[in-house]
Amino acid sequence: MYIKSSNKTELTIWVVLTIVGVFMAVLDTTIVDIMVPRLQGPLSTDLYGVQWVITAYMISAAIGFLITDSIIKLIGNKNTYILGITIFTLFSLLCGVSNSLGFIIFSRVFQGFGEALILVSAKVMIFNFFPPQKRGIAMGIFALGVAFAPAAGPTLGGYLTEYFSWRSAFFINVPVGIVLIIFGSLLLPDKSQRQIPKINIFSLIFLSIATVSLLVLLSKGQQYGWLNSSFIVYLIFTTILSTLFFAISEIISKIKLFEYSLFKNYHFTIGALIFMTLFGFSMFQYFYLLPYFYEHIKGLPSSMAGIGVLGFGIWIGIFSIVAGKLVDKFSPSFTLTIAGILYLISTLILIPTINYYTPFYIAVIKTMLFGMALGMFFAPITVLIINNSGEFKEQSVLITDYLRFIGAGFGTAIATNNLVYFTEEKFNAINEFQNQILTSSILDKLHSLYSQMGDVLFSQYEKFMAMNYGYHSIWMHAGFWGVVGVVFIFMLLLKKEKN
Repeated sequence: MYIKSSNKTELTIWVVLTIVGVFMAVLDTTIVDIMVPRLQGPLSTDLYGVQWVITAYMISAAIGFLITDSIIKLIGNKNTYILGITIFTLFSLLCGVSNSLGFIIFSRVFQGFGEALILVSAKVMIFNFFPPQKRGIAMGIFALGVAFAPAAGPTLGGYLTEYFSWRSAFFINVPVGIVLIIFGSLLLPDKSQRQIPKINIFSLIFLSIATVSLLVLLSKGQQYGWLNSSFIVYLIFTTILSTLFFAISEIISKIKLFEYSLFKNYHFTIGALIFMTLFGFSMFQYFYLLPYFYEHIKGLPSSMAGIGVLGFGIWIGIFSIVAGKLVDKFSPSFTLTIAGILYLISTLILIPTINYYTPFYIAVIKTMLFGMALGMFFAPITVLIINNSGEFKEQSVLITDYLRFIGAGFGTAIATNNLVYFTEEKFNAINEFQNQILTSSILDKLHSLYSQMGDVLFSQYEKFMAMNYGYHSIWMHAGFWGVVGVVFIFMLLLKKEKN
């Protein structure tokens, strides 16, 4: 439903009020990544514990997507957006005052739910603000919030964390949220039709349980030892059982949680798979790992690590607009194909060569193509999906965003597990193949200089180099999921898309 503005100024106001909210919400998906080292001490936890601050947010957002369509039907897109901003702002404040791991996780859960409301309602509103022939540039503008924000998150988070405190990264949302609530309520259009939604509560419960248990077992599998842990086995059983009950509930009930007819459309289905594999499994690993690499391997302060991430984030913003123009002039599939080729070159050739010995500016240059590729993905894939969703725009958005967040949860968990696994693998390899005579000589020298501290220093050096060398395997593993996503992109070319 095209909502025509009275003039360009009014349209600009609508777009700004919507995009700023999206940017603020998506920013918090990755702003914590750069804060991970700083949170472990104040919250008295370790890497796995802090990962919960990230994973809980993603789980909540994924579940929130499941009911956003019903909320939109009940109160409309505009009011859903304002509600999402209100929830997100309130719990940003609570995150900032948190003094325990449990309380900040609790607050992040509600933050994630607020983001779900914001993303679905905002995407549909932006799409409706522009006529059909300009939907590409509309989604290019939207990508400034969705694709650029995850890259800008570590930059802003690093600056705030280093020069103020980690709490300021949450407090900064509060004044922005208040402004959006006031002016969004007054100025955004409200043309949505209202209806009493019908929801399959049993399907929602079963799928929510499956989502939570799946992401928890992925997050904790490496820590607990996978099948060696009864806790992980219980989670696997819970995931399978709840998924089975969800399927049964959907089959026997007349009220469906999803609009499954959408999956009959070839391009919608392929687009959803691209969202999950390429955006979730692959790209979110890089968003998680690059800041960690700059701080823990390169030894950079948080602000410099943020600048390193911004080095490719800038290109996301620029090429989001470029991609929108290409979509309007050519087609989504054409634009996605170019993006896919750039992504493979970046993730399989350039990024795997980055390690401790790579100068900072060279590392930034080698990630520039990654930013360009990422910037070119969001606009075409979103236009492709919504163009092939017919009257079910809200359903298409929530389904694909749900899959994207599930993929992001997978990606974050996989990245953390790989970080531990490949570091241990390289550490064992270093100890197995190192020259024992030379090693003993070095240890004796260190021991004579620093006593027992010399042994500790050498052990820490070995662990550091193990992580450094392990990063090559970690980069390649993340790139593998990119290959899967690009294969789906090439599959789009097998069938002519809907204009």
